[in-house]
Amino acid sequence: MDPLDRIDELINIVETARSVPMSRTNCMVDRADFIAALDELRGELPIDLRRAAALLDERDKIMDAGRREADRIISEGEAEHARLVSVNEITVSAEHEGARIIAEARAESQRLRAEVDDYVDTALANFEQFLTRALASIERGRDKMHALREIGTFAGEESERPLPF
Repeated sequence: MDPLDRIDELINIVETARSVPMSRTNCMVDRADFIAALDELRGELPIDLRRAAALLDERDKIMDAGRREADRIISEGEAEHARLVSVNEITVSAEHEGARIIAEARAESQRLRAEVDDYVDTALANFEQFLTRALASIERGRDKMHALREIGTFAGEESERPLPF
C-alpha cells in the first residue's frame, strides 16, 4: 500500500474513533492497532527513500554522461582546431572554425546541464512535497497519540488517588 494511502488510513482511524466523554478534541483508538499501522508505514517509507537515492544516482549518471559528452565534443573541437591550425594556408579559417566548435560544444554542454538540473530539481521537488505531506501527517498522528497518552495518564492517576471529599 502506498505510504500516503497508509497515512490517510491512519487519519481515518483517528477521525472515526469514538470521542472521549466531555472532550471535543480527544478520541479513543485501539493502541495496538494504531501502533501496528504506524509500524507498517515505517516499513513502507524506506522504499520511497530508496527511490529518492536511486533518483539521485540517476541524476549523477545523467550529469556524468553529459560531462563526458561535453568533454568529448570539446576534445573533438580542440583536435579539429589543432589540425586546422597546422595547415598554414587556412590558419585564420581554422582558428575561427575551432573557436566555433568549442563554443558550440560549450553551449551544448551548458544546455545538457540545464536540462539535467531542471529534471532533477522537478523530481526532487515532487519528492519533497510527498515527504512534507507525509511528515505533516505523521506529526498530526503523533500529536494525537501524545494527546491520547496524556488522557490515559490522567485517567490512570485519578483512579489511584482517593477522592477529595
